[in-house]
Amino acid sequence: MSKKPPKLSLEDLAGLRDSLARQTARRDAERVAAARRAAQAARDASVFRDSIGDIAPLSGKGAANRVEHPRRPPAPVARLTQADEAAVLFESLSDEFDPEALFDTDDRLSYRRPGISRDTVVKLQRGDWVVQAQIDLHGMRRDEAREALSAFLHDVVKRGLRCVRVIHGKGLGSVNREPVLRDKVRSWLAQKNEVLAWVQAQGRDGGSGALVVLLQAGQTKAARAGA
Repeated sequence: MSKKPPKLSLEDLAGLRDSLARQTARRDAERVAAARRAAQAARDASVFRDSIGDIAPLSGKGAANRVEHPRRPPAPVARLTQADEAAVLFESLSDEFDPEALFDTDDRLSYRRPGISRDTVVKLQRGDWVVQAQIDLHGMRRDEAREALSAFLHDVVKRGLRCVRVIHGKGLGSVNREPVLRDKVRSWLAQKNEVLAWVQAQGRDGGSGALVVLLQAGQTKAARAGA
């Protein structure tokens, strides 16, 4: 007869959360670093091609005396920079990450990063934080939604916003009526270092079709929490 596995204490679960968070952060950093190296290599190759221009063999009597002056490398192309940024954002979120062990399950599913108090989640569920921006991913394909969410988070964090709403839909129009995008969005958010916590939105704000997300403080004034 096989022995039952020992039950984990609250301290054990907290240690597991911290360990998973560190592993996820390390994998994210490695993916972002790889994407940045690839982007830098692409920029270097582009600058080299532009600097040497078109190459053609010399001909005629003056070929031996002909001097080619090197062309000044052009300024970096904005379009390439945008593509690099998109690649880094895209690669920083993985579909393989399974954060289910980090979710708090009660009457409404929620997530909080290790070190964030349960009281913070309660305030978020209660609506004490003012929603300052939102993004609607409903109807997007998985890759489109992932890139849009990454760009959105990058923008709102840069602007110093603290509380946002992410609408992912309830999946009623998907194959087999399964909320695939909903589960992916929860996983993606749990991988972002700037996400401190998220909760399922209240019914009037989208219910099970949306999440309210609390972000780490930026350099501008944070949204004021209610009493």
